[in-house]
Amino acid sequence: MTLIFDNVRVFDGRAAELTAPTRVAVEDSLISAVDADDRSGTVIDGGGRVLMPGLIDAHWHAMMASLPMAQLATADLGYITLAAGREAERTLLRGFTTVRDAGGPSFGLKRAIDEGLIRGPRIFPSGAFISQTSGHGDFRTAHDLPKQGLTFIETSGVSAIADGVDEVLRAAREQLMLGASQLKLMAGGGVASPHDPLDVTQYTEGELRAAVEAAENWGTYVMVHAYTPRSVQQAIRAGVRCIEHGHLLDDETAAQMATQEVWWCLQPFLDDEEAIPMTDPVNRAKQLTMVEGTDRAYELARKHGVRVAWGTDTLFDPQLATRQGAQLAKMTRWFTQVEVLRMATSGNAELLAMSGERNPYPRPLGVIEPGAYADLLLVDGDPLTDLTVLADPANLVVIMKNGEIVRDARTP
Repeated sequence: MTLIFDNVRVFDGRAAELTAPTRVAVEDSLISAVDADDRSGTVIDGGGRVLMPGLIDAHWHAMMASLPMAQLATADLGYITLAAGREAERTLLRGFTTVRDAGGPSFGLKRAIDEGLIRGPRIFPSGAFISQTSGHGDFRTAHDLPKQGLTFIETSGVSAIADGVDEVLRAAREQLMLGASQLKLMAGGGVASPHDPLDVTQYTEGELRAAVEAAENWGTYVMVHAYTPRSVQQAIRAGVRCIEHGHLLDDETAAQMATQEVWWCLQPFLDDEEAIPMTDPVNRAKQLTMVEGTDRAYELARKHGVRVAWGTDTLFDPQLATRQGAQLAKMTRWFTQVEVLRMATSGNAELLAMSGERNPYPRPLGVIEPGAYADLLLVDGDPLTDLTVLADPANLVVIMKNGEIVRDARTP
């Protein structure tokens, strides 16, 4: 089956300008031609609109984005999965055709989407995030200590509590066995976690290196949650390839990341309508400390030329999940419109491709070129001059994923 997007101006994921009106051909799941001469096939009249790659969120939690934390800690896993499936379809209908899942039991959800049982984005799963005792992924209470068995958070595949090199190796290999495309470790304190101050460094260099070696043996990489210079520098020494967050970093650490070509997956955390609600006063104080560093973090990334990825890290709030596109538009506080679009398409795709042989979708993503996956958005408005058009899903006239039209809002 051939589909032709006719009379479209193309943002290919890389160029700084749109093309002149042209045609893009899709055969089955792939883009077959750009500036196609052959008009045979089903023609979609773009009406001069912009055709661009589907968006990629490089830090998403597919199982935890839209349910409150209390439900995630107590509800039946089947219910959690069904709720996540509903949110996965909504994610796709916001124009996000791919996500890198930064921790959680998303393997079954990914399989259901890939097999066409439900609609949703492509998922690059990390599996359970691996955490030390008292780390950012340890949500046990004092009544669960000393450890005598696995808690629901562990048995459900949200967290894997692992202490020491041997336990970290086991936890890493288990997630790879389950199908992780990359591994996620908690290397420093966090905002939403109950036991760890923001400034603490978690794991030893040897423990982190054990996970890195396990990942490298499988041809993939490790990303870590960390905010401070000490925790990030230790992770870099251990061979970690991507830092998540890092809002409290300094000049020296940012320069080190640039020199060693470590990715920096930053989130546009501000104390605004997209802030995750924090009712606990201790966690709220940590949140305010973290957001104070956001502007400085982006400034350092630009200054030193660090490879920056974009992600939202949306958690625990169905209304906040709907703001995914608005969080992308907010990036113009620090970058040009074109830079943001590249980041959320071809740039994030380069990061995801580091999973190598563990890449579940080996064709090119985030670009419009022959041979790439046909994940496409037909947009009302010009996102290269006004990124806010992507904040409103109503402006996404056609959404295509894997060559299948999942939304068509054209006027008959």
